[in-house]
Amino acid sequence: MSELNLTVCTSCPLGQSGFAERLRAALPDRAAATVNTVECMSGCPRPSTLSIRAPGKTAYLFGDLTDADLPLILAFLPLYADSPDGNFADARVIGDLRLKALARIPG
Repeated sequence: MSELNLTVCTSCPLGQSGFAERLRAALPDRAAATVNTVECMSGCPRPSTLSIRAPGKTAYLFGDLTDADLPLILAFLPLYADSPDGNFADARVIGDLRLKALARIPG
């Protein structure tokens, strides 16, 4: 995995529940990803947000996340890390997580 930067919004219900710590503990290779928190990511219309980014790649912002999405996030990370630019020709490869994508930000 390339170096991934994950950021959890702590103003949202998921972030307030300690999701960043659960995500950090669930990562298969902690050296390849950093989990950060930030007070607000301005995803309030679809709260409980998480951003995933890596240098030179498209970044993703997901919202409406719950603890039940943790397996989807963990499945997404190696696909994202292995993608040369962070893009996918067919979004179905990221499963139901694609339905929670709020934004893709070019790298």
